[in-house]
Amino acid sequence: MSGGVDSAVAAARAVEAGHEVVGVHLALSRMPGTIRTGSRGCCTIEDAMDARRAANLLGIPFYVWDLSERFKEDVVDDFIAEYAAGRTPNPCMRCNEKIKFAALLDKAMALGFDAVATGHYATLAEGAHGPELHRASAWAKDQSYVLGVLTERQLAHCYFPLGDTPSKQLIRAEAAERGLQVAQKPDSHDICFIPDGDTRGWLSDHVDRTPGDILDESGDVVGSHDGAHGYTVGQRRGLQLGRPAPDGKPRYVLSIRPVSNQVVVGPKEQLEISRIAGGRFSWAGEPGFELSERFGCDVQIRAHADPVPAFARLEPILPEERTELHRADATHEVVVDIDLEHAEPLVGVAPGQTAVLYVGTRVLGQFTIDRAVPLETAATRS
Repeated sequence: MSGGVDSAVAAARAVEAGHEVVGVHLALSRMPGTIRTGSRGCCTIEDAMDARRAANLLGIPFYVWDLSERFKEDVVDDFIAEYAAGRTPNPCMRCNEKIKFAALLDKAMALGFDAVATGHYATLAEGAHGPELHRASAWAKDQSYVLGVLTERQLAHCYFPLGDTPSKQLIRAEAAERGLQVAQKPDSHDICFIPDGDTRGWLSDHVDRTPGDILDESGDVVGSHDGAHGYTVGQRRGLQLGRPAPDGKPRYVLSIRPVSNQVVVGPKEQLEISRIAGGRFSWAGEPGFELSERFGCDVQIRAHADPVPAFARLEPILPEERTELHRADATHEVVVDIDLEHAEPLVGVAPGQTAVLYVGTRVLGQFTIDRAVPLETAATRS
């Protein structure tokens, strides 16, 4: 129970369905005095009190589990390490993978519970090969993307009571009818451990700021930076380039090279990506077919992005394809080609982002993007 309206209603529905329910709030912040400000931040003292009030109203036991040390190691430290390595991570994915459905689920199972219920908008189904994760009934509220890291074992012990609810407005109305004080509480936004939203400023306090060169696509130096971690692929503003482009058009960050501490910029057209590939992959249940064979799917690279038709396969990493962003122990990667007959190229793909694969409404699995091939480069190769 996060202290928000979704988890409160999920708990209420679980009680109503006849389950024996215990409410658990996760203390993840290393600063227990933090106070929530509107929609900024989460996991604060205020959130814990809101969760406790909801549990009291529902008549269920309530506990606060301190997982702040595990959260720091698996989410915050990973976030810092990924930026230092030139990648752009998604900490919410790591939190679901390492905390909410790993540390929390493991502890719950050890204590004899059957499942962990959350307020995520997604649905579960029993398929021919075991449990399957599917999109929520309303795609506008669907949260299956951030659950793409779940495995078959974890799905077998998950419960998502809100998956069939078509809108958040209905959830708020239900909460009000049940007398839950969080009925109109704002949703939390931004990264929970950076509640002011200033990611660049926060990183400046945690990642070494080493000056370096900004290059154009030809390798010429066109500017300098005071820390490559402050840049993201697709960024246009704040580059402070000393030399304008020959055609006078704006330039965008195309890539970040962590080993040489360089930022590469170029025209917007070079942000168009037709192929992505990466490792750190997992599958949300048994796929039911051979992953090394090319298969049709949809790929989604952000929580609120539209899915794009594509073709994917799992294959060995070729030595000539390996980049400095690949992890040293990675031997295989998921390779995804955008179906350009039915979709536009992806734009502004950053290594470190999570790509989730869907077959219809089903979440097939996910991987962390290590490389993105521009449309022009892919066309030249073919």
